[in-house]
Amino acid sequence: MTSGSAVPGGLCWVSVLSCLLLACSYVGSLYVWKSELPRDHPTVIKRRFTSVLVVSGLSPLFVWAWRELTAVRTSASLLALMGIRLEGIVPAIVFPLLLTMVLFLGPLMQLAIDCPWTFTDGVKVALDPCFWSLCVSDMRWLRNQVVAPLTEELVFRACMLPMLVPCAGPATAIFTCPLFFGVAHFHHVIELLRFRQGTLAGIFLSAAFQFSYTAVFGAYTAFIFLRTGQQVPFPFMSLALQHRL
Repeated sequence: MTSGSAVPGGLCWVSVLSCLLLACSYVGSLYVWKSELPRDHPTVIKRRFTSVLVVSGLSPLFVWAWRELTAVRTSASLLALMGIRLEGIVPAIVFPLLLTMVLFLGPLMQLAIDCPWTFTDGVKVALDPCFWSLCVSDMRWLRNQVVAPLTEELVFRACMLPMLVPCAGPATAIFTCPLFFGVAHFHHVIELLRFRQGTLAGIFLSAAFQFSYTAVFGAYTAFIFLRTGQQVPFPFMSLALQHRL
């Protein structure tokens, strides 16, 4: 991913500020709508869908503007730089997903043991159109399973890593990029405090824990992104994080 690229010296601050601006734009878009309703209310979710989809759609422009501003020379196109390409897509999907399944093998086995359903029951439910109709009609399901994974991986991985790697190097970028992703989740503290959903200490402890595991998982996905040069499998891997943690 870094082959054929070069960054003029002394301009790494542009990369960091671009990532910071992108992260603030994503989180800030959630709060452009004034409402007294909680975050799980369907009206709030629909409004936030609109905001994050607009920011996510514009996020490639941040990468384009960064490349123009820093005069970075890359042999890859903008989409390829962001890991959106067909070349090598099959192994980039299969191997990371298999590795993620191995990492979550313990919780998966526990779920299989505790679940009252048989394997046949699970297959029947998965093939039942009514089940998927209920899922798609549930705004919280769409947020957690579709919109959040797709937009977060596009913004915090596909757009930020190409801006960080050329100036910081792959190793540093792997551990720097997840910090933006982890810190972005601290915005949940605002709503937890607003609706008094727990004690002050409990809320901040929960936020610190969430920051920790999102940063670790972010480093893992950043490593795979740099190794495969593909962005496609990461929304599905994010689903594993949301389900198991």
